[in-house]
Amino acid sequence: MKPLKIILSGGGTGGHIFPAVAIANEIKKMVPQVEILFVGALGRMEMEKVPASGYKIIGLPIAGLQRKLTLSNLKFPFLLIQSILKARKILKDFKPLAVVGTGGYASGPLLRAATSMNIPALIQEQNSFAGITNKWLSKKVNTICVAYDGMEKFFPSEKIILTGNPVRQDIENVNLKREEAMSFFKLDKTKKTILVIGGSLGAKTINEAIAGGLEKISNNNIQLLWQTGKGYAETAKITSANFAQRNLYALDFISRMDLAYAAADIVISRAGASSISELCNTHKPCILVPSPNVAEDHQTKNAMALVNKEAAILIKDSEAKEKLIEEAINLIGNAEKQKELQKNISALAKNNSANIIAKEVLKLANFKH
Repeated sequence: MKPLKIILSGGGTGGHIFPAVAIANEIKKMVPQVEILFVGALGRMEMEKVPASGYKIIGLPIAGLQRKLTLSNLKFPFLLIQSILKARKILKDFKPLAVVGTGGYASGPLLRAATSMNIPALIQEQNSFAGITNKWLSKKVNTICVAYDGMEKFFPSEKIILTGNPVRQDIENVNLKREEAMSFFKLDKTKKTILVIGGSLGAKTINEAIAGGLEKISNNNIQLLWQTGKGYAETAKITSANFAQRNLYALDFISRMDLAYAAADIVISRAGASSISELCNTHKPCILVPSPNVAEDHQTKNAMALVNKEAAILIKDSEAKEKLIEEAINLIGNAEKQKELQKNISALAKNNSANIIAKEVLKLANFKH
């Protein structure tokens, strides 16, 4: 039997990287001797996060298309051709038995090259509204793992498997880690805590709303863990410096997200697919502020899938500055509402997504374990 070799590609944001790593970890658990290679986009977050998770990664020169006319868009066709050629070389050299794409710039060229070379391929669509690349690839790949019902409006129904989104393994059973979380973040057990996550790269509107509301949060005797992203980190550190004694902490990136969730009574978050899956799996009452700067406004559609089941509260990005702090303070003071949101969001959790997808990858690779 040929040695099991798998290539995974996912990047740009934590929302594409963490699911890919979770799938890789699960495959490794099933077949310890597997050889796994990641393919990412040069200069993007995955080039740092994937090696930190213990996997080798090769970068493609691909970049995204900007929505407005820019000079970088003129370079796009050349970068795409270059990336497809480099992807073909990687595939020829590594000889994978299957290829997996979880989204991000590098996923497109890699899966395009793989399908043209008849290498079995799987895409994992995290959102409730499929992006252009995945819609285009869906005609060529073998299997499409999705997180939401009704995805046959984007993809051939015979290829779809409803799996949910893989999440980081360490966020399972976070409620057992509350003690550890309180001491790790130096928080007071007797106070309520808000966790703010704008996604791995931060979120300007949420950051500005929080910065403007620090006084109010502090006056209501509430603690804050605020992941700002690198771009806003300096501003947030200066703004929150006076409040550190009152347990309002601004952090550019939280590496122990399991403990951050464990400490949180409520969470304010963007509505990226991975964030939503983590909120479902950690059963956290949440306020979602969908990013308006994403393709086809898919974050609003992700959020509405929860709001329609009374499993989350939604605040529009354009209204966040005036409404977000007020809504958060109301929710943290309303135990009944928290309980209702908690009950409804936990009903949407899918706990073994990475395992189901890993089995599909092995099936595609025709590998018996």
